[in-house]
Amino acid sequence: MKNFLKQKIIYWDTKSDISTVNDLIVEEPLSIRMHGSHYALILRTPGDEVEHVAGFCLAEGLVDALDDFISISFCEDDDTNLVEVAIQKKRRKLIPQILEQRPFINKTSCGLCDNKVVDRNILINKAKALSCMEDLSKYQPLRAKTRACHAAALYSKDFKLLSIAEDVGRHNALDKAVGKLFLKGMIDDAFILILSSRISYELVQKAARAKISIMLAVSRPTSLAVQLALQLNITLACFAPGPGLYIFTHANRFRNCK
Repeated sequence: MKNFLKQKIIYWDTKSDISTVNDLIVEEPLSIRMHGSHYALILRTPGDEVEHVAGFCLAEGLVDALDDFISISFCEDDDTNLVEVAIQKKRRKLIPQILEQRPFINKTSCGLCDNKVVDRNILINKAKALSCMEDLSKYQPLRAKTRACHAAALYSKDFKLLSIAEDVGRHNALDKAVGKLFLKGMIDDAFILILSSRISYELVQKAARAKISIMLAVSRPTSLAVQLALQLNITLACFAPGPGLYIFTHANRFRNCK
């Protein structure tokens, strides 16, 4: 399986729009089956699936040692998106609470159809968007001290900063930024999201729940993030050398965009 894909995009170099092709890291769901039953769904870049699941099992406390596995392998049809795990009976008796937690037990798909289309269309200035992206670090005091955290900033449609949050986890940072506005009854004022990280599928999901129209990020989105954003009518863009922007989806929200 490929771990990157070619994607047609628009490259804005601050002077003109150029149609080009970009490499996107692939993000796909990996299903873990435990003794024949679905246990978890992980979004990841293809490669080293069995090793990935082994590490997941160790991190989650499902196993303590290699001998705790009866087997860990692809299923009969060699589906690289599905790994089957079997754990020794004596080990299972020690971890009933972990086996019962199964945070993703009801997930049967990657959730691409579980979100509503974002129908809040706006038109923004590309230069202003780029400027706000470049200024993000000015609002990251924790990053300045630790160099070890992400940020998520929410803006109005005219680029008024409404909320910003920092966290060691990019998902946490976004949850915090959204939560600040949600608790104030102001979430509908937010149209634009700027992230210090790459854009993953989960972050697009979270943005869709908050009805965010435009997502801007330091790093490129994943393939699954682009796929979901296309379906949900969310604009994705990131830094490009030059400086400039790489625009991956719904470029019509940027002024003067072809």
